[in-house]
Amino acid sequence: MKKTRRILVYGFGPYRPFRENITAKIVESLGPAAGLKRVVFRVRFHRGQFVEALRRYKPDAVLGLGQSTRQSIEIETRAANRRRIRRGARTRAIRKRGPGWLPTTLDLKLGRSVKRSTNAGDYVCNFSIYLMLDQIKRTEAKTQAGFIHIPHHFTVHEARQIVAGALRQLGVRPRGLSMRKSGQV
Repeated sequence: MKKTRRILVYGFGPYRPFRENITAKIVESLGPAAGLKRVVFRVRFHRGQFVEALRRYKPDAVLGLGQSTRQSIEIETRAANRRRIRRGARTRAIRKRGPGWLPTTLDLKLGRSVKRSTNAGDYVCNFSIYLMLDQIKRTEAKTQAGFIHIPHHFTVHEARQIVAGALRQLGVRPRGLSMRKSGQV
């Protein structure tokens, strides 16, 4: 009998200056599926919330979703050991003496309209995936991890289709994609 893969998909709640976060809407819209765990994190530099999710769910794969001001959906190919609390502030290392960057380990193919990026930024999106990749590496877990930035101006429907394609590649097919809170279809 084939073992069900455990997949953790996460997004974030609202943050300045956005009252809503498209990634929270996407995560909340994903219907149930065997092995799928969905989390919407608060937007904050808090190591514990990300590491605890890895410990709690013990996923085979992690797919992070972050809202961006970019023009297209982008798959991040690496996370940098840097964070910046606000614009104009100096960047600081996420982990002192940690690697300068860590490669993501999910090889997703989501079509020509989805770009690849080597710059996950220096805010909480980058912070989350760097911490998870670092924790996975340090504990020698076999977990794959990746991150997708989704422009805030996309509709939930079009972004959700991309995320559903990524989840299918990971062997998960959520049922009944609903839009419980946002009211969008």
